[in-house]
Amino acid sequence: MMTTATIGTDGQAMRQAMVSSQLRTNAVDDRRVVTAMAEVARERFLPNASSALAYRDTAIPLGGGRAVNPPLATARLLTQAELRSSDRVLLIGAAGGYAAALLAELVAEVVAVEEQPALAEFARGALADVPNVTMVEGPLAAGAPGGAPFDVLVIDGAVERLPVELVEQLHPDARIVAGLVDRGVTRLAAGRVSAGGYGLQPFLDAECVVLPGFEGPRGFQF
Repeated sequence: MMTTATIGTDGQAMRQAMVSSQLRTNAVDDRRVVTAMAEVARERFLPNASSALAYRDTAIPLGGGRAVNPPLATARLLTQAELRSSDRVLLIGAAGGYAAALLAELVAEVVAVEEQPALAEFARGALADVPNVTMVEGPLAAGAPGGAPFDVLVIDGAVERLPVELVEQLHPDARIVAGLVDRGVTRLAAGRVSAGGYGLQPFLDAECVVLPGFEGPRGFQF
């Protein structure tokens, strides 16, 4: 059973160090994102065994083949999403709930999808006091059609393909941010939905955890 981690009074200092050394030096220039990451205790959304790693600039394993994205990857995705206070966001890959908690500080409503039962249960507990987040347990690639349409799609991880089922849950002109897997390299990308479909443009090669269920066919290239 996963239990919430704590690192005591050092957490605030560690968050400030993360902001100074990892975010501000790497083009995380949306002040709202920076403020949220300086205030939200990342260790709350990690199991106790990982609490000491909460603010390292690397992915943190959660078991079952899953991991939490490095802080920089999540921060750059949220910055690139150009979030608005009125947005409804579909978050794919909730993991322990950290990205959902950040988004809750920035937008009106978050629907967060997680397919691993233990992680979904943990995230519900960690987010119990966050009223504008709804957790949905189910396949990541299926999204949350019952909550559609959304203004923004945030995939907090890397995928080989973006299922049309997720795009169909978005408003016209909705924004999309995601990690992409391209020939073994993970890249962060952003784009928009249009009348003809959608486009995603990579903007940074960065470490990004690979999410299950988005594998392309053999020989597939994004």
